[in-house]
Amino acid sequence: MIVDGESLSIEDVVRVARGNEKVEISNEIKERVKKAREEIEKILQQEKPIYGVNTGFGELANVRISNEKIEELQENLIRSHACGVGEALSKEVVRAIILLRLNSLAKGYSGVRYELLEKLAEALNKNFYPFVPSQGSVGASGDLAPLAHVALALVGEGEAFYNGKLMAAKEVLELLHMEPIKLKAKEGIALINGSQYMAAVLCLAYFDAYNLLKNAQIAGVMSLEALKGTDQAFREEIALARPYKGQIKAARNLWRLCKGSSIIASHKNCPKVQDAYSLRCMPQVFGAMYEALDFIKNIVTTEINSATDNPLIFDGEVISGGNFHGEPVAIALDLLNIILTKLSSFSERRIARLLDEKLSELPPFLAKDPGLNSSLMILQYIAASLTSENKSMAYPASVDSIPTSANQEDYQSMGSIAARKCMQILKNAEKVVAIEYIVASQALDFFDLQPSPASKAAYNFIRKYVKAVEKDKAMYKEIEEVAKHVHEGNILKEVEKIIGKIE
Repeated sequence: MIVDGESLSIEDVVRVARGNEKVEISNEIKERVKKAREEIEKILQQEKPIYGVNTGFGELANVRISNEKIEELQENLIRSHACGVGEALSKEVVRAIILLRLNSLAKGYSGVRYELLEKLAEALNKNFYPFVPSQGSVGASGDLAPLAHVALALVGEGEAFYNGKLMAAKEVLELLHMEPIKLKAKEGIALINGSQYMAAVLCLAYFDAYNLLKNAQIAGVMSLEALKGTDQAFREEIALARPYKGQIKAARNLWRLCKGSSIIASHKNCPKVQDAYSLRCMPQVFGAMYEALDFIKNIVTTEINSATDNPLIFDGEVISGGNFHGEPVAIALDLLNIILTKLSSFSERRIARLLDEKLSELPPFLAKDPGLNSSLMILQYIAASLTSENKSMAYPASVDSIPTSANQEDYQSMGSIAARKCMQILKNAEKVVAIEYIVASQALDFFDLQPSPASKAAYNFIRKYVKAVEKDKAMYKEIEEVAKHVHEGNILKEVEKIIGKIE
């Protein structure tokens, strides 16, 4: 995967973060990176004050640092800022962080040596996994603490993982035959000024959320069939009368997913006028999620191809600004958290209908022998718990701000907090959709008629891992197993073999 500072995609990030794809630095950027570095060296010789290069940081920006202390300044910056707390970030998030920092520096506005970019690429290609705590960033001067832990490991201090074991970073570098990097002027601040932690999470979560939205539509159609709903609410005429692109896309998907259902065809002339909102309004609700995801994609694609440190170099001029501020990413993360919470809540309502005999006209809790067996009763409790937890976390982190650095940095994005919540909300939502898959599959067992070919493909896949419940049994492993296949897109792949790509 070629890094050029301009064309990184969300899919590229996923391939490098999860698939360990190798990276190369484009030859085209070498000259612009070196040119910016030369400008920094030239200004240092003139002894002009440059923020973060020969001055202190934050409120200490007015403290001048002598040229002979500049390298020590950069090392001290990394050490002082590497004070994050909490659980370690996953390897895929840390790899995404390193890739995004590399791509940002590759734009050639940061004034670092080309060797620093090579070191970041080497870290990815040799699977160097620094220990990065998940808490401590306020998301405005960049994700300072998390990025400082990455930099600390690269200079041979701090800690890193090797074969799952946490070790001194210096030892891991030796095992990987990597030399610690010696930071020069501007390079410490260039490594930590940026939104790469929150942007890394947003990249991966966007990819997973899009996959989950497709799964939710498949599970939703399975529920629709089991509840003897109609596909007429998915007709193109309705969507075109309110022509949101997302709604049109969702309606098209749902119509194709329903195609060929003997169950739906069997009650075409039933007296029921219309279905509940959780069935009838799937194009509108899922469509709104598509619209929001398009907005998020635009934000994250722009962010991961941006120069986000401070100061930046333009044609020999060093200019201080605020590109490190995480506000765009923070708002996008908060929006994604809302989408995922609504998706899980929407799914939970269909699960509840399937298990309520008064609404489903199916046996209570889909039990083969109700009373003696509770069957799937408690799966709705689990879905309700996960959904409620998501609701409690969906309040936007970005509406808050606490000043730092003696009020010099007086307005924060809090995007990293939104990122931390996003990782949990996503996992919860995947489990809720997994539960809907399990419950809908059990409900379809009560029909002699066949569901749509798409639903049948999903049903057959699920039945490989979750057998029909005849007698009560513990199902926690089945929920986790189906959630894993939701996350990996395996159920989606089976359905797409039948109907083609879901948009």
